Amino acid sequence: MAEAVKFNIADVFTDRPFAGNQLGVFTDARGLTSDQMQTLARELNFSECTFVLPPEQGGDARIRIFTPEQELPFAGHPTLGTAFVLAAPMQLVIIRLETGSGIVPVLLEREGARIVFGRMEQPIPSTEAFERADDLTTALGVADVMTSLPIELYDNGVPHVYVELSSAGDVARLEPDFLRLARFGPLGINCFAVEGTRAKTRCFVPTMGVPEDPATGSAIWNVVPLPFWLV
Repeated sequence: MAEAVKFNIADVFTDRPFAGNQLGVFTDARGLTSDQMQTLARELNFSECTFVLPPEQGGDARIRIFTPEQELPFAGHPTLGTAFVLAAPMQLVIIRLETGSGIVPVLLEREGARIVFGRMEQPIPSTEAFERADDLTTALGVADVMTSLPIELYDNGVPHVYVELSSAGDVARLEPDFLRLARFGPLGINCFAVEGTRAKTRCFVPTMGVPEDPATGSAIWNVVPLPFWLV
């Protein structure tokens, strides 16, 4: 990688710099190999980085998504953040991004020239009961603060397992055993609580190099219907 590689840093799920969930967007990855993309993602050490390539399936651009440890077929905040970065100069209302899970359209709203909101059409997840529920609750230390909602596994390109807790305070106080969580393999482990029209959620993905993801678009809309405020 002798030549300089340009990239943008986007703060996703926020309107304030240095908040939300950080994303590295490499807007022209045509000269990069897969190994180089993985190395760059590991160097930045954000939850994810995206690498933009010419479209191949009729979309506006193709993206590859990498955590510090591996490539993902789809992830929410990288798709949404990349849409903001690319659509601004392209002047698109809907940008169609080719991902490993298919084409994802993102509808963008503007105030003047500034993009202020994006809504993406995510892949439809499959759902099944999570077979290692008892082991998971032990690793999370949540057996005494869970609701009766079953622990389930959702997969929309990245598998996520969900555990509902009794209150937002219970979610905030979590101190999971990361060594035990890593034994569950490459999946997101989400604990959440819904109180009225607000939901508190935390996502742990240690085997992908992301001990705790600041915010995850591929996970939260699987189980939290809109309109909700996420905190």
